Amino acid sequence: MGNALRFLYGECCSKPTTGGAAGGGGGGNWVNQHVHHGVSTSTDNAGVSALARDIRQFELTSQVPEGLSKHVVSSKKAQSNWYTKLSEAWAQTKPPPKSPQEVSKLVISTLKNHKKADVEGLLSFYGLPLSQSAVEVTTGPAPPVANGAKYELNTLPVDEKAVADGDTVTVYVSTLTPREAACVPQAVQVAAVERAKARAQRNYTKADALHKQIIDAGYRMLNIHNEEILARKYRIRLRGIDAPESAMPYGKEAKEELIRLVVGKSLKVLIFDEDRYGRCVGDIYCNGVFVQERMLKKGLVWHYGAYDKRPELEKWEKDARDKRIGLWASANPEKPWEWRKNRREQR
Repeated sequence: MGNALRFLYGECCSKPTTGGAAGGGGGGNWVNQHVHHGVSTSTDNAGVSALARDIRQFELTSQVPEGLSKHVVSSKKAQSNWYTKLSEAWAQTKPPPKSPQEVSKLVISTLKNHKKADVEGLLSFYGLPLSQSAVEVTTGPAPPVANGAKYELNTLPVDEKAVADGDTVTVYVSTLTPREAACVPQAVQVAAVERAKARAQRNYTKADALHKQIIDAGYRMLNIHNEEILARKYRIRLRGIDAPESAMPYGKEAKEELIRLVVGKSLKVLIFDEDRYGRCVGDIYCNGVFVQERMLKKGLVWHYGAYDKRPELEKWEKDARDKRIGLWASANPEKPWEWRKNRREQR
């Protein structure tokens, strides 16, 4: 039995009093008397019983178990958020989880958007098995990268201010993902740790200065579900399309449609190249929707044929043209690349 379970038996489960069977008058330990959501209380399931007891205790007192902070990295406030979610998930699971494997799976799926270190620490605290799926759920599965793509990004939810126009968006990717974790500069790691200390000491001037260092390095601390997450910044130029500039007809409509599609959502981005402005050129998918396809079919962007020869993009533009949708309602809309060239020559 591991240290976590020994701790749980010592701290969470009082010894049964003499002369009383479980459920009978005057005897039985706390867990045996208070079976939570139908969880088995056999010795083999000690970790299951301990977690069930702590969830029940949290429902009554809003207090997380003592000692948990030694196993996880996030604050007590964040821990309370976990137990609220676990309580709801446990109550909704039919039939309720009984084995350590079932409970481990419930914890992992419920806390899938939280830090990997916290999920693993919580499972370790209760002596529950940590399967490979913990990594997969926390960081997202690694689907095969499309032909020609160099790598894939799975982003944090997109902010409205991150959408520059109809074909450019800034995204952030958690450094907890394996690809990002391997390349965080040491100076950024140190600044993130020192910033957390400064905030704990309420030295917000120092914390802000450290955050500026992090931002200048291309990273940012983001608050996601009351969790502070270090994330890397990427500017994405949507591959194969060109949106009207803001001052052009339908420039505003193109930006608004892209905002509607991506804001508040996590994206899958397949990166193929980098343009001369340092932006990553990629395909964006949101909840299974191919964003470039949606923009083309709504007649809000042009197929950028000079840089992308995919026939499906050409077809989607032609269909919108034939239906005179969006910018194609005009007889001869100006091409955005020609509009930009004319402005440059005028300067």
